[in-house]
Amino acid sequence: MSQTLLIAVKEWRDGLRNRWVIATTALLAALALTLAFLGSAPTGTVKVGGLAVTVVSLSSLTIFLVPLIALLLSYDAIVGEIDRGTMSLLLTYPVARWQVLLGKFIGHLAILVFATVVGYGTAGMAAQWSGSGDPDAWAAFALLIATSALLGGVFIAIGYLISAMVGDRGAAGGIAVGVWLFFVVIYDMALLGGLAVDQGRTMTASMLNFLLLVNPTDAYRLLNLTATKDVSAISGVAVLGAHSGIGPQALIGALVAWILAPLVGAMALFARRQV
Repeated sequence: MSQTLLIAVKEWRDGLRNRWVIATTALLAALALTLAFLGSAPTGTVKVGGLAVTVVSLSSLTIFLVPLIALLLSYDAIVGEIDRGTMSLLLTYPVARWQVLLGKFIGHLAILVFATVVGYGTAGMAAQWSGSGDPDAWAAFALLIATSALLGGVFIAIGYLISAMVGDRGAAGGIAVGVWLFFVVIYDMALLGGLAVDQGRTMTASMLNFLLLVNPTDAYRLLNLTATKDVSAISGVAVLGAHSGIGPQALIGALVAWILAPLVGAMALFARRQV
């Protein structure tokens, strides 16, 4: 385990040296503060606190931004080091390949967690300072930060799987962009189109629930936008949340499964790969 932590610390230091930590934290903080100070302006005058509006806005922002940052952090974690020759040097030390991958995962996840806590936490404190925070909204805000880290972990693990499958960095980068487009944009458009065409003839509630859990960004969206009564009311998914029948435990379980499956797959592929 000590070797795993050493590699995690190395990844964190690499993130500090190449400005990933600073850039990611500054970007999330700037966007979160902008949304917090805008308050309820995009939705007009509503009977909920500004922090609840901020939770809805940040949830939408996170679905687009955090998966992209996570994939950029991880898509060349294996193939990039093999290309540079540093992976061969690393594996001459008494460290197992699964420890290398797990250490990288912990280090990259730590960067995302730090950026999310500091960036979004700054926006939360700004909302509280302006008097628009309330206890229920703070619970939803804490859930937002925790699940944003989980969503980042999902796409870091997917990035490792891509990196373990391909032979060069260019292919890994192209596939990573394609994966981001599929899960963040194309999947929901296809699902909405299918529902509109089907008109409830063959699509059952259980099938829709399954399709929502298959996409980690949908699981994240449903979990955060139905967190409290105020948040679900202004996000417009109160009806979906009430009728989906998917509890918070199932949604969190889906996100955890989405981390474990690609991470284990990446470890299996990396274990058999010639370096």
